[in-house]
Amino acid sequence: MIKVGVFVNPDAGLGGPLALKGSDGQSKFARSAGIEDRAGPRLERSARHLQSLDGTNNIRWLLAAGRMGVDWWPLEFASYIEIGPVPAHTTASDTKRIVGLFLEKEVDLILYGGGDGTTRDILEALQIAGRQDLPIIGIPCGVKMYSGCFASSPEAATEALVAFTLGQLHSAPMEVLDLDEASLRQGNWKVAMHGEAMTPSSPRWIQGSKQLVESSGDDEVLEGMAEHISDLIEKEPKTLYLWGSGSTLHRISSKMGIETTLLGIDATIGRSPLHLDANAAVLESTVRSFSSICLLLSPMGGQGFLIGRGNLQLSPSVISEIGIGRILAIATPAKTSSIRAIRIETGDLILDSKFSKSKWIEVLVGYHSTRLMPIEIG
Repeated sequence: MIKVGVFVNPDAGLGGPLALKGSDGQSKFARSAGIEDRAGPRLERSARHLQSLDGTNNIRWLLAAGRMGVDWWPLEFASYIEIGPVPAHTTASDTKRIVGLFLEKEVDLILYGGGDGTTRDILEALQIAGRQDLPIIGIPCGVKMYSGCFASSPEAATEALVAFTLGQLHSAPMEVLDLDEASLRQGNWKVAMHGEAMTPSSPRWIQGSKQLVESSGDDEVLEGMAEHISDLIEKEPKTLYLWGSGSTLHRISSKMGIETTLLGIDATIGRSPLHLDANAAVLESTVRSFSSICLLLSPMGGQGFLIGRGNLQLSPSVISEIGIGRILAIATPAKTSSIRAIRIETGDLILDSKFSKSKWIEVLVGYHSTRLMPIEIG
């Protein structure tokens, strides 16, 4: 019998739709703005997928109490041992305490829902206990998820978990990375490595860590991309352009003399600014006002996510309103060489299936130069 400890950070991901770049210290504000839970429902999705898998009879479940676990566990699923108690308002110390209780119960693996901050807290608790050897699998619930411990989707997390318990996967060290949100809000982008955590190794189910893949030779390529987009704007100057997050698009817009934010979603009408660092509500209202729209997105280096990592402002309703056919993916050759597919995880299974039916997406890789890449869901 294999013991698996399960918990979620109930506040993970709440800051994404509000363009906060993270949720550290922002949960009360996000909830007051009407943002609904993200982590809990994704744990429930993950658990429900377990019901369709073979090989779960040898798992003994230990769940954090209340909103950190039990509240989201499907009642018709397997029985569990409740670990707690859990307060009404949770903090990082509660994550570390739950991890400590799991260690006392001698769990063989921790399945958790959260983001990079949650992963950092888990790692710290394991380091203090001298148990960095304990495998962890993250259900992606945060805003950024640069760390390599996360599965590519809630369903992939349970696939990897079951494969590991059946002895089909071995653990490997994965980087735990986190963006300093306080520095970011002051205009400084700092990503730090906090250590390594053991995670079942599977390129099929585990996303891997974000990589910086732009090279010094990319500048000429980016010039060509900037010229390509300039040509599009000249042909249709009244089109609404939505600029995605990341250094690739930020560098391109800079070459065009267009102001954008590094990690936000920005809107221009042609070259004219409309919204900087727009949240989900602003984007939803804006896209409904335009018949001609182009959403510019660049996949995350090393992971390949075009949607679902670092751009939660692009809610399913925003993406549906824009339409799949009006998304222009952009990546340098250096970036495309680091990924095997363009990954999509919108948070809506029906919308994900529409992307899946497309099978391929055209990626701009230079001036009037494109490459077809396969679409992979989660």
